[in-house]
Amino acid sequence: MERQAKTVADAKAEALKIMEVTEDQVIITVLDEGAKGGLFGIGSRPAKIRVEMKPDPIQTVKNFLREVTLAMGLSVDFEANQKDKHLYINIKGENMGILIGKRGQTIDALQYITNLAVGRHGDTQMNIVIDTENYRKRRRDTLEALARSISRKVKETKQSVKLEPMTRFERHVIHTMLQYDKQIRTYSEGNEPYRHVVVTHK
Repeated sequence: MERQAKTVADAKAEALKIMEVTEDQVIITVLDEGAKGGLFGIGSRPAKIRVEMKPDPIQTVKNFLREVTLAMGLSVDFEANQKDKHLYINIKGENMGILIGKRGQTIDALQYITNLAVGRHGDTQMNIVIDTENYRKRRRDTLEALARSISRKVKETKQSVKLEPMTRFERHVIHTMLQYDKQIRTYSEGNEPYRHVVVTHK
């Protein structure tokens, strides 16, 4: 919608009232600041704005993921759950192992580019979390079990252990799991995609 009024503020107020929305739901572009003019209003010019609805982040994500999964030859459905600034997307369908990839590399990459796509559409604060077949919980459980096992080994041998290269999410799980263990210290070393966790005895 484009609106004209005496001032930009007046034009905004009129447009928001007509569209029955709040300012945080729209993108407002000032096309003309307007001018008051001189004596008797000669040379005056109204302010002019354009008001557009912000894209729905959930629909933006679904559209993007539908294009990507179709390109991968997958027929899927999506469940979306928004909480604060997080949008959780669960993908359902057959052959989801293709979508997960080796050690979750494919689904992590998909999550990364989806966040970029949403950021490009203006909602840079929305964090997209993509999952399928409860993979992220299963992977977290596996990593937590690994952390406990490695912790016991390091305490027994007093020798440091280098874990295999992991994604940022996986390294975070290990660090979080062992952060309160008074006998153990963890840190990451190496460069992506070969960055890994080292577990040492204090």
